[in-house]
Amino acid sequence: MSGKKRSMKKVSLLCLTAVLVFCGAGCGKKSLLDPKNPVSLTVWHYYNGSQQAAFDALVEEFNDTAGKEMGIYVQGYSQGSVSDLETAVRDAIEGKVGADEMPDIFSSYADTAYEVEQAGALANLSDYLDEEELSKYVDSYIEEGRIAADGSLRIFPTAKSTEIMMVNKTDWEPFAQATGASLEDLKTIEGVVSTAQSYYEWTDSLTPDIPEDGMAFYGRDAVANYFIIGMQQLGVEIFQVENGELTLNVPKEELRRLWENYYVPMVKGYFGAYGSFRSDDVKTGELLAYTGSTSSAMYFPDQVEMDSGSRPIDYAVMTAPVFEGGKHYAVQQGAGMVVSKSDETHEYAAVEFLKWFTQAENNLQFGCVSGYLPVTKEANSSEMLDQVAAEKGLTVAPKTYDCLTTIFNEMEETTLYTNKSFENGSAARKVLEYHLADKAAEDRAGVMEALKQGKSLEEASAAYVTDEAFEAWYLSFCEALEAAVNK
Repeated sequence: MSGKKRSMKKVSLLCLTAVLVFCGAGCGKKSLLDPKNPVSLTVWHYYNGSQQAAFDALVEEFNDTAGKEMGIYVQGYSQGSVSDLETAVRDAIEGKVGADEMPDIFSSYADTAYEVEQAGALANLSDYLDEEELSKYVDSYIEEGRIAADGSLRIFPTAKSTEIMMVNKTDWEPFAQATGASLEDLKTIEGVVSTAQSYYEWTDSLTPDIPEDGMAFYGRDAVANYFIIGMQQLGVEIFQVENGELTLNVPKEELRRLWENYYVPMVKGYFGAYGSFRSDDVKTGELLAYTGSTSSAMYFPDQVEMDSGSRPIDYAVMTAPVFEGGKHYAVQQGAGMVVSKSDETHEYAAVEFLKWFTQAENNLQFGCVSGYLPVTKEANSSEMLDQVAAEKGLTVAPKTYDCLTTIFNEMEETTLYTNKSFENGSAARKVLEYHLADKAAEDRAGVMEALKQGKSLEEASAAYVTDEAFEAWYLSFCEALEAAVNK
């Protein structure tokens, strides 16, 4: 054999070896799937109503197209509420009598996923996604999912949300005309408080024969977000987690600002919270504006319903207010999907379904109905939303469209934030959610009783808004938070 032929043979062998090595690394997992014997996957989620219908439609499309080609069949099951889903997952892990087996995939918030990860029940998604694939997703969404001790991925981002402000524009306009109030004033939290006071005083003035019957202007869902994001805007990370270790940061000066801009207006009746959600309060005419999740836009009422009858209302969508002088942080929330630890075939198939579900056109199709934000960088734009809606012939509800595009247009100026997971994180969040809100509701009742006795609002609320009142709440709050994280 000539030297040239030996050289060519050597090159051919090297090429063949490279191909075999490449296929061993990149093609091996695909060979686990067989279209003739499809892998069945179960998905547990908490979607209901139109959200469940949208999810089911996408699952059906996957099964008929990409899933059929690869050999994957998906079945989705709603577990009811988020709480119901979490209970079902815990029961399955603990093997309780009557509990269903663990699903292959389930929706999960970070705190719950962290608990399941500590039990060793989650698949390592980093084994099935390379850096190029991960780079397609919004960076902070991927970082939120790195809850394992070694920093590997456990939560696959599938649909996210942040907070927005929605205003009953119809009833806003006569107030604005009478007082000179502007929607621009609502861009800061302090501006919201000032506007709420003006609204209370204006509505009180409409019935001069009935003293102190002013109405609340504003409310917010998720008070815990107010604490976490408000502190972040003021330069403080309340839950600072490094290497799994938590440091609580509760500086008095910053917490005083939060207290003054939530508790004080709640006690005085400038803010309110009456129904299960603040959109309910807009519907009954008890509030004019609220801050809530982007996914709540579909629940903003089309009309106000009161004892005197109902009337249609228009709306305005705005970004959530920020503390004056604060950094432009907004909450990053929304459950992702996690994959139960099982075998390589099922784990790989689960990731393939999640990759398909989060492709821009599929994820936006889900977001058009649910109000959730898509998770890839490509999909987070008004242009892509318009393109997908046109190509798929989707009808996007105006409120949902306005909500999504408002956020898309502000994405570059906004830093999305969610705290890292830690042990007892759920208990700590409950302290943020209820400690101040419950105190405000209790003290508002005291103020209302004093008003009935003929006192003015200032007289009735005076004892609740002193330095001493803040100090007492601050000490109680810190004790409750310490107890929650150390239980």
